[in-house]
Amino acid sequence: MSGSGRAASRTAVLVCQGRAAADGRFAVGRFADPVAVRLLRAEERGPVAEVRAGTPPEGLRARTGYESVRACAEIMAPRTVAVDDALRARPAGQLVVLGAGLDSRAWRLAALAGTDVWEVDHPASQQDKRARLAEQDAELPVLARSVRFVPVDFALDDLGRELAAAGHDAAAPTTWLWEGVVPYLTRDQVHGTLAALAARSAPGSTLVANYQAPSARARVGRLLTGLLGDSITAGEPWRSLWRSRQWAAALARHGFRTESDQDLRTLAADLDTPTAAAASLRSGRVAVAVHA
Repeated sequence: MSGSGRAASRTAVLVCQGRAAADGRFAVGRFADPVAVRLLRAEERGPVAEVRAGTPPEGLRARTGYESVRACAEIMAPRTVAVDDALRARPAGQLVVLGAGLDSRAWRLAALAGTDVWEVDHPASQQDKRARLAEQDAELPVLARSVRFVPVDFALDDLGRELAAAGHDAAAPTTWLWEGVVPYLTRDQVHGTLAALAARSAPGSTLVANYQAPSARARVGRLLTGLLGDSITAGEPWRSLWRSRQWAAALARHGFRTESDQDLRTLAADLDTPTAAAASLRSGRVAVAVHA
């Protein structure tokens, strides 16, 4: 395992804030994440509370943070529902969460009771998450059969080797979850990761992946928020965007057959959740593929 001196991901915090802001407000009965707010620190909960109350703060920087959390909440509800539904529909004894960030599924999905979970992430981000878990006043119970943390720098480390060392069984079916990571990787890094997954995918393995399609409006929006002081979009740029046919071809190159591929805008409409962040919803996609 290597480290690059990089700080913990700020995007992971924003995504967690978005889930916390949406909990109990959007897609009630289909979406819930009461764990998200517990993974946030006090200063990170402030914008969440403002969004939930609908009380935007004064000042450009504070308002930019508020709008980022509000828009993220609109995106996270349909995205989380799509991923959770895919995991429930394809139970496996092994779940590997790539770029796990502050993912809460091992602590909130009862459907994972018979599943061993491996959380893979950059060492700095993983250290940050484990510190947050340790800071809980009361223990946060794990609902999955087990959770193992695998620190990996996707740009430097051998993913397959690190998973093998952490006890992942390449001879047993695996569900791979790749959410919120693909845009931040180059195309070469994406193909390298897919090759590593294919090499450890026994028959019956499934890949659930969230990726971004090209969108001029979404790109302009990220540029504007960066200029307005959003350190997340400025410091963690998108590096690869994929049209659905390109994504399906990339998966096929590594032996994965696409079964479904939906945009978040359509999913949001089905759930009757807010769609003010229409450009980001339309460009965000969740695809499910099986390894042939």
